[in-house]
Amino acid sequence: MYRKSNKEPQLDVFASIAHMLDKKASKQYNNAKGWHNLFREHITLKIDETPFRILFDEKMGAPNASISVLLGMMIMKEAFGYSDSQLFEQCRFNLLARAALGLTNINDDIPVESTYYLLRKRIYEHQRLHDEDLIEKVFQHITSEQIKLFGVKGDQIRMDSKLIGSNIALYSRYEVIHQTLTGFYKSIDPSIPVKLAKDEKGQLASILEEEAQKTVYRCTKAEIRTRMDNLGLIIFKTLKRYKRFAETPAYQLLERVFNEQYKLLPGSQVELRPKEEIKADSLQSPHDPDCTYRHKGDQEVKGYSVNITETSSDQALNLITSVEVEKANIPDTQFVKSAIENTVEVTQQKVEKVYADGAYQSPAHDEYCQGIDMVYTGIQGYSSRYDLEMTRQGLLVTDTKTGEKHLASLAKKINSSTEDRWKFTDRQGNKVYFSHQAIRTSELRRTMKARPIEELQKRNNVEATIFQFSYPLKNNKSKYRGLLKQKTFAYCRCLYINFVRIMLYEKQLCQRTLCAQKSGSLIMFLRTLSAIYRSKINICREKWTDLFTTVCYRNQFVLFS
Repeated sequence: MYRKSNKEPQLDVFASIAHMLDKKASKQYNNAKGWHNLFREHITLKIDETPFRILFDEKMGAPNASISVLLGMMIMKEAFGYSDSQLFEQCRFNLLARAALGLTNINDDIPVESTYYLLRKRIYEHQRLHDEDLIEKVFQHITSEQIKLFGVKGDQIRMDSKLIGSNIALYSRYEVIHQTLTGFYKSIDPSIPVKLAKDEKGQLASILEEEAQKTVYRCTKAEIRTRMDNLGLIIFKTLKRYKRFAETPAYQLLERVFNEQYKLLPGSQVELRPKEEIKADSLQSPHDPDCTYRHKGDQEVKGYSVNITETSSDQALNLITSVEVEKANIPDTQFVKSAIENTVEVTQQKVEKVYADGAYQSPAHDEYCQGIDMVYTGIQGYSSRYDLEMTRQGLLVTDTKTGEKHLASLAKKINSSTEDRWKFTDRQGNKVYFSHQAIRTSELRRTMKARPIEELQKRNNVEATIFQFSYPLKNNKSKYRGLLKQKTFAYCRCLYINFVRIMLYEKQLCQRTLCAQKSGSLIMFLRTLSAIYRSKINICREKWTDLFTTVCYRNQFVLFS
């Protein structure tokens, strides 16, 4: 049964933690700028529990534990890199951690472990069934409230992406096929008879007993190839004879592996696909079906791609407005539209300028990004020898090496192509052709060169955000498996990054206020000295020293000898 949390609990006179501490500890505990009190103010109390009502029955069952406390624990876990056991230990015995969750009485109970895990399970199941991420809604609501509170400007944003590996072992093709087949037979009831021929049963039994890693280590490539051919035939017969398990995840995973790794030929013959035909989104491990492969520069990752977008104003406070997690084979260009839309939804402000690197630029964005100044800090690929500019007379081609200029003419279209292309003849008599893509790229390079260096450097700060996001990762690997869990980690981690920025921002405000107060005191001090001087009172040296010291003490100045 759903029950809304009481976010303003009544203090118990006999159990209030603040009343049990000594003077010094009580001062730190009640410090309004302490991390625990700011965490409670800007995160725990800002959580909107309404979207989670759908996870609970309206009439049946016991009332749910506090959703705000449970979600606050999830955020705290990713903030400090706790394991689950460390998280519950901190929440039970760390007074500041309890205060951050709103547990201000010593006898306030935290939810038990089973309740914590059950809520996470319900959140994941809800997203699978309804394609609605409730943790994303928490992130958007809290960030939106923070932006309104501090007046953060969202008209300019910057973005960057990060590849993170899944928490899986690196498997070869043989290991992926072997582990998936083994996992299917382990998932079915052992009492169900194996529907294979006698020789196939013996072959299957030897496969299930072996360790795939040891097999790969001691066998030659030819032997591994033979084993994979045999596995393909066994998988084909298994899928054919166990169709009643077609709705189970293990069967669907086995079917996916078969379609990705093998071809079905006429006469029920099975052939192993060439390595070149295996796509990047093929199964990398049966223990994490969502992760995919990507090669980016010198980095090879089997995992996920995280895109982070934040505001980029000249104010002291900038916050993350959009967090997107996709499979590693998704290119950065697919994040642009959704990042802008998410930012507009969170900030309720129009995005006018976007700072990004060259991996984000694509002709597909030109129509959507009309009216938005897209500041790219680089363009992928090598610079062309020719600078192309479309003028009233036609396409003007400038040879950057010789400085010669030519006016290109329209060329004959390629068969089955609808786009125009241009050509001109160089000194050697060779015909050089240009497409719309080449003209667009040349224009982007000219625009980029014309921008001041200070504007191009504004994107660099988001790299520090990426560093803070990935700081808890070990060997660039996540602690989790599965796309849904990766998203939860990313949202919680970015909520904490925003919280730290707010905490530092409020600290700066306090320092500025103190400096302003001291400046006012200094003005009063100088006015006092000026009044004494104008009065022309004859004061002896001892009395003058006493008066000077008194004025300094009252105005909180420190005298240095």
